[in-house]
Amino acid sequence: MERFFKPKRVRSGESSNEPNISEPVQNQSCVELNLNDIVSDPGLRKSVEKFDISLRDHVRREYLTRGPCQPIGHMYPKTSFGQQHRSFQDIWYQKFVWLEYSISKDAAFCFWCFLFKTQNKGGRYAEDAFTKTGFNNWKKAMERFNEHIGAVNSCHNDARIQFESFQDQRHSVSNVLRSCGREIDIAYRTRLTAALDVTRFLLKQGLAFRGNDESTSSSNRGNFLELFDWYSQRNTEIFEVVNQNAPANNQLTSPMIQKDLAHACASEITSVIINDIGDNYFSLIVDESRDSSVKEQMGVVLRYVNKEGRVIERFLAIVHVSDTTSLCLKDAIDSLFAQHGLSLSKLRGQGYDGASNMRGEFNGLKALILQENPYAMYIHCFAHQLQLVIVAVAKGNIIISEFFVYVSMIVNLTGVSCKRRDQLRQIEHDKIVALLDSGDIISGKGKNQETSLARPGDTRWGSHYLTLLRLSSMWASVIGILGNIQDDASTSDNRGMARGLIDRMNDYEFVFALHLMKYLLGITNDLSLVLQQRDQNIVQAMSLIDTMKSQLQDFREEGWQIILDEVNNFCELNMIPVIDMEDSIAIRGNARRSRRGQTITNFHHYRVEIFCEVVDLIIQEMNNRFSEVSTELLSCIACLDPKSSFSQFNVQKLLRLADLYPEDFSSNDYLYLESQLRNYIYNVQRDPQFSEVGDLGSLAQQMVKTGKNTVFPFVYRLIQLALVLPVATASVERVFSAMNIVKTDLRNKMGDEWMNDCLVVYIEKDIFATIENEQILQRFQRMKTRRMQLPPLRYSSATTTNTSSVNQ
Repeated sequence: MERFFKPKRVRSGESSNEPNISEPVQNQSCVELNLNDIVSDPGLRKSVEKFDISLRDHVRREYLTRGPCQPIGHMYPKTSFGQQHRSFQDIWYQKFVWLEYSISKDAAFCFWCFLFKTQNKGGRYAEDAFTKTGFNNWKKAMERFNEHIGAVNSCHNDARIQFESFQDQRHSVSNVLRSCGREIDIAYRTRLTAALDVTRFLLKQGLAFRGNDESTSSSNRGNFLELFDWYSQRNTEIFEVVNQNAPANNQLTSPMIQKDLAHACASEITSVIINDIGDNYFSLIVDESRDSSVKEQMGVVLRYVNKEGRVIERFLAIVHVSDTTSLCLKDAIDSLFAQHGLSLSKLRGQGYDGASNMRGEFNGLKALILQENPYAMYIHCFAHQLQLVIVAVAKGNIIISEFFVYVSMIVNLTGVSCKRRDQLRQIEHDKIVALLDSGDIISGKGKNQETSLARPGDTRWGSHYLTLLRLSSMWASVIGILGNIQDDASTSDNRGMARGLIDRMNDYEFVFALHLMKYLLGITNDLSLVLQQRDQNIVQAMSLIDTMKSQLQDFREEGWQIILDEVNNFCELNMIPVIDMEDSIAIRGNARRSRRGQTITNFHHYRVEIFCEVVDLIIQEMNNRFSEVSTELLSCIACLDPKSSFSQFNVQKLLRLADLYPEDFSSNDYLYLESQLRNYIYNVQRDPQFSEVGDLGSLAQQMVKTGKNTVFPFVYRLIQLALVLPVATASVERVFSAMNIVKTDLRNKMGDEWMNDCLVVYIEKDIFATIENEQILQRFQRMKTRRMQLPPLRYSSATTTNTSSVNQ
């Protein structure tokens, strides 16, 4: 009847008990696709037919964008066929592009038949073995693969035809029905490229896209729309195809288009990273943090050696986890690896901080991964361990512990309000001006900048050292602001605290502790900064730690007079009484001996009870915290160090290193390894191109440059295994710093996928700069159906060139 009688529209101002039948589609419940249902592993997927009929093309598009699951380099388990042992082979992917492998089922599947299988055609291999149960008869694999392909009209070939038609947008219904000329296609490309240019700029700068009010009457419609308008007004070709000059349903400025463009950018970057890893070994660096909306986020960074022999650390993704238990983190990592086609079998290292859910011996993430892959060696973050050394020293010696308590009180009291901070800055400014006028200091770029006291924190690397540096340089200004508080504070508590802190700062013991810890933390801070470098390797890190231990031991023997002279000079400069080291003082800290009247000299108190005890405590903590340095694995890896003409090279230890990685060295490889090691060391020690190589990272690059990585492949494999071991979690810490820039309090409603896409682009800017617009546009086109046809680039090359200026 609806064909003959037009339904009556109900006006917005009228009320009616009758249902509105003018737009029946809108009354239906809106079914949305849950991306968690899109599973990379074909053995765990839900068939396309089980999705709502309105979502099936969307599901196919999602799988089409990700491509078949082909985990290259996975350690495929062997299956017994009589006396023979067979397994799946990577090389099959090259001959059968439709082939997929399920890690969970150890079985092969057909990607095309999964997406477009015909119910009424095809034998059991097309219907079940390659779409539901999986095929795993590796002995007859090639025969069954060819049988699955079948004749021209087979189920598989029907699926292939549908796959190719679905992939080619020219066969979509919207494009078949659309009767338009090339000009509209070119206008679409111009408009889309302009939207992409704006997207690239905002992502690169970490800026927000949306506005609070995006209506046409708004004075600020958000960064994307405002920049898009600004861009179009300065480019005639763009202006002619946007806004009122574009179809109302194809403006390409909606929030969904913005997110799709950002996702296409992030996907291209991730694809570059995955392709760069290829079949090589890699390590996993993981940490967790809360974002501005109080959601627990897990950052994942991968460390690997690229084709040039360089150590690379790349941000893979940030994943929201419902809780921080080790099982939840492991499930999130498994899902992430499956999504990107990464195999846990190629994992050769894990790097975490000291949290129990990460590095727990029995139930932590470390243990769960080692159960599946015993060759994923765990390395506790060296920079984090170094910070724990500092915290242990700050709490281990009673005098140093008391010193840091007073330092925290000084920082808190002088920085509790904006007024006191301004007063401190003004006093410091007046002091610097006076010193400049007298010629005691000079001016220059980056010198004498406005500063304030930094707050120390046990979890912030280098914060204690920075606090002590600021305190010593601003000493007179801090005394001045404490004096103002003593005279002008509104409460007697603050006045009394200020007076007590001034007395404490004028005490010789406080000044001695300040300079001693400033010197010691200066040594550890330099090491911490080096350990945080992305290309740092485990061999160099061990060498730096050994050097630091030696430096501390030398300082214990010879540094007393250096510290004493610095302290005395500082006291004279700031009019602090200097004590006589031969004077006797009562023993402190031992009530029984104090009551007996026993005394010690100042020399014994400062040299033995403070100086030697603190230095010994640091050395002891270094030995305890960095116990990995003495393990068999790292002692064997140290033999690869090229310093001093490969002086530590030891064939037997390197053979033992290969024993620790039996999956990477077969029995045949091991037979040739010893002779190759001897030939290698004979060759490189006499090659002038290796005479200046000073570290393991440079050695790997030089081997690739000279081609010796192919001459000595087993030796280069050992070097790769050593280089992928993580040293610090600094890269993933930088991810959370970027997260605080991208997801601020004003942007705390960002979805997890949207935030991940923004972070991937913002962090990996160097990769993003190398990706052409055309690659992103093509991925964007493949992401959804019902999009206009993107004309070949040659038809609109001039327009595309003009619209790229916003990125310049």
